[in-house]
Amino acid sequence: MTALIVAVALAVVVLAVLSRTVRIVPQATARVVERLGRYQRTLEPGLALVLPFVDRLRSSIDLREQVVTFPPQSVITKDNLVVGIDTVIYFQVTDPRAATYEIANFIQAIEQLSVTTLRNAIGNLQLEETLTSRDSINSQLGAVLDEATGKWGIKVNRVELKAIEPPPSIKDSMEKSMRADRDKRAAILTAEGEKSAAILTAEGMKQSQILRAQGDAQAAVLRAEGEAKAIQTVYAALHQADITDRMLAYKYIEQLPDIASGEANKVWFLPSDVPHAVAQGLAAAVRATQPETGQSQAGPPPPAALPPTAVPAVPAAPTTQAGA
Repeated sequence: MTALIVAVALAVVVLAVLSRTVRIVPQATARVVERLGRYQRTLEPGLALVLPFVDRLRSSIDLREQVVTFPPQSVITKDNLVVGIDTVIYFQVTDPRAATYEIANFIQAIEQLSVTTLRNAIGNLQLEETLTSRDSINSQLGAVLDEATGKWGIKVNRVELKAIEPPPSIKDSMEKSMRADRDKRAAILTAEGEKSAAILTAEGMKQSQILRAQGDAQAAVLRAEGEAKAIQTVYAALHQADITDRMLAYKYIEQLPDIASGEANKVWFLPSDVPHAVAQGLAAAVRATQPETGQSQAGPPPPAALPPTAVPAVPAAPTTQAGA
């Protein structure tokens, strides 16, 4: 019975020694080993052996890139405006020994360093520059934090301004200003559009008037050319027909009733040689109505000469007669 108890006790001791001797370090993790209170080595991921009751392991250190979000910080700009800025920092532990012994709490140290650096950077900028200079602020913060945390075994990879919150009154003023700018741009664009439309309309009217005038001119030229050709054709036809003065007098007499029958014709004029023209026309009409005889072969007899008293004297000036 005693032997069994001793065996069990020895087994427990062996298991305890083994548990304190054999250690397994996960991937992307490092552990610092202290021997008798002093730094001895850093355990890499995998299986490691340590001296039990002599070596002591510190807390595990994550070697992956970590993301830390800090609460909003009140920062005063160059134009004495208080804005709230919250930051996001991406960092990675590169030296577990330095991160363990060079700084007590590197997360808190990074936070305080980022706050002070941010206040220095924003204090040299006005509000508008702060809102539009995020990239330069991020670069400045990243450079300062990386330089300061290098001796802590920490690499600051990136710093981002998550949000910049100006005071409510400033936000209202900015919204009103932006709305006024948008209205101004809209009015300018509308005026430019109306101006362009008016210019295009005026140019269109000008072109249409020019084209209309050119068309009227060409039409007038063509009309005049047509009338000239018609007059030439009539003139040539008259000469080819060999119309005599007697025939013209006869046609003139035929048109006299039509001239006098018009309701608007109250006064009409006759030339001074009307009696002579009438006599010639009547003679031509009589000859045209006489039947043909055997004597026609020898030619019609000449018309009898009218006595001098048959034709009334006609004054030189034209006379005016009133007709129905």
